[in-house]
Amino acid sequence: MNTDYINPDTVNSLHELLRLRSQKSPHGSAYQYFNRQTSHWDTIDWQSVYTQSRQWASALAHEDLQAGDRVAILIKNSLEWVLFEQACFANHLVVVPLYLEDRAENLAYVIQDAGVKLLLIEGDKHLEMISSVAEKIDCLDKIICLDKPTIELTSINTANLNTWLDKPEKHDLTDITDRHTLATIVYTSGTTGKSKGVMLSHDNILQNTWAGLNSIKVYPSDNFLSFLPISHMLERTVGYYMPMMSGALVSFSRSIPELAADMVTLNPSVMITVPRIFERVYNKIEETISQKPRLIQWLFARSIDIAWDYFQYQQHKTGWSPLFILLPLFNLLFHRKIRDKFGKRFRFAISGGAPLDYNVARLFISLKIIIAQGYGLTEFSPVISVNRLDDNDPRSVGRPLPGVEIRTNENQELEVKGKCVMQGYWNNLEATQVMIDEQGWLSTGDKVNIIDNRIYITGRIKDIIVLSTGEKVPPCEIEQSILQDPAFENIVVVGEQRPYLSALVIPNFDHVEKMVNDTDGFNEQLLERINHKMSAFPGYARIHKVSICKEAWTVENGMLTPTLKPKRQYIIDQNKNIIDDMYN
Repeated sequence: MNTDYINPDTVNSLHELLRLRSQKSPHGSAYQYFNRQTSHWDTIDWQSVYTQSRQWASALAHEDLQAGDRVAILIKNSLEWVLFEQACFANHLVVVPLYLEDRAENLAYVIQDAGVKLLLIEGDKHLEMISSVAEKIDCLDKIICLDKPTIELTSINTANLNTWLDKPEKHDLTDITDRHTLATIVYTSGTTGKSKGVMLSHDNILQNTWAGLNSIKVYPSDNFLSFLPISHMLERTVGYYMPMMSGALVSFSRSIPELAADMVTLNPSVMITVPRIFERVYNKIEETISQKPRLIQWLFARSIDIAWDYFQYQQHKTGWSPLFILLPLFNLLFHRKIRDKFGKRFRFAISGGAPLDYNVARLFISLKIIIAQGYGLTEFSPVISVNRLDDNDPRSVGRPLPGVEIRTNENQELEVKGKCVMQGYWNNLEATQVMIDEQGWLSTGDKVNIIDNRIYITGRIKDIIVLSTGEKVPPCEIEQSILQDPAFENIVVVGEQRPYLSALVIPNFDHVEKMVNDTDGFNEQLLERINHKMSAFPGYARIHKVSICKEAWTVENGMLTPTLKPKRQYIIDQNKNIIDDMYN
């Protein structure tokens, strides 16, 4: 197969990238989406996407906006997301993506901090949210709704999209000539602290996209399944700009609950994901197999061992084995049935945003559901490293992308340098200077080992728990191990300056419904299951107490980031009384 890449040196902006793609592949399929009015999947070609983006750009040009003004997007992954952002770039505006399920207070903070003047939303739900915090926002002039609004705001003008688009065409839009022009401000959805606005230029993103394509090949025949929020830079760069630069199709999933059905219907070849998605499927597979006769359990485990050895053989890391002749039988008995749930032409998944457990990766890779774990930061546009498909070590996050320099400091913290380093934090010079040194090295906050130029993450600098006994414990590794037990939906280990570790948990109640009903007995059984997963950790890392959180952890209530990582400090703050009780 041949690639059809657009070299970023030939364009100065992300809108110019779209225009060049529309010229190179005018009738190539660009986006696929579900039309709920007709109940059919519709497809649009690149030429039509560019034409429609110019119509949106003309409407924007009629607004009282100047180059460099900030505009925000608060809608789900869709063709409209792409059209609006491209229209913003055509008008030299700066895009501020907002998280669809964020809390009203956070939305107000970001809108006000960035000085957003115009906002695109879906409809009444978000109008109500903005209305509830309107007194905290004095910069916003207009809100455009995809659906016809039924609510009126006294302080902010609102308009329906169809009416707003019905304006005379403007032909005097000029191209961006300086590729270092600010393209977007992305507010970090970090697990601690107040969000900071990461400033990324057109060049930052174009360079990161190009480096990614020179690490893993993407073809015009590829179909990317889009379900992670585009407001997150991983999905935006790898799942939106990369297909544009390579001429691939992007299919927008209807929703997370419909994701499994969409995979079978759409037959994607590529997906961008976070570990939690695969961890949940892994737990379901493990639970299903555990209910089979012991012979079936043994056969399945053996099939995975042999398939993993075959993968290692393909990677030139081990020799040939006569047991490989059993693989067609294992494929017929087990592997194909699981693999078919990902569609008929699945090539690989890129996993990022959090560490992927080795056992989870090993299972899926053995099933020929290839996962290439990568690593990055929003501050780096965002991809720093990725495992190549022909050199894949799931214990690591791969080797750096071309043009990315890496090193460690005296604390074994990874520092990175290259053309993808952000321009800085919006209105926060002090935080920028802490993050980037005078030579341009960006501090990642992650402790690593670098072996043969491959990055192995060992923990977070700030996430280390220091017990009152002086012992240091990395909670993420413990949590990752415990989450292999399907009895747990989520967990946060606590114990900073305490004599021992405890855990706040969200059980998977579908799995544990057969366990005892009384709280003490239930907690004891959960604690027993937790410590069953702790054999690889030192004795001082044992969990002594467990408490069940009464409130579920969701993106909506602020307990999870949009990539489904627990916001550790916020969860601890919200459950202070429960934690204190575990130590009284």
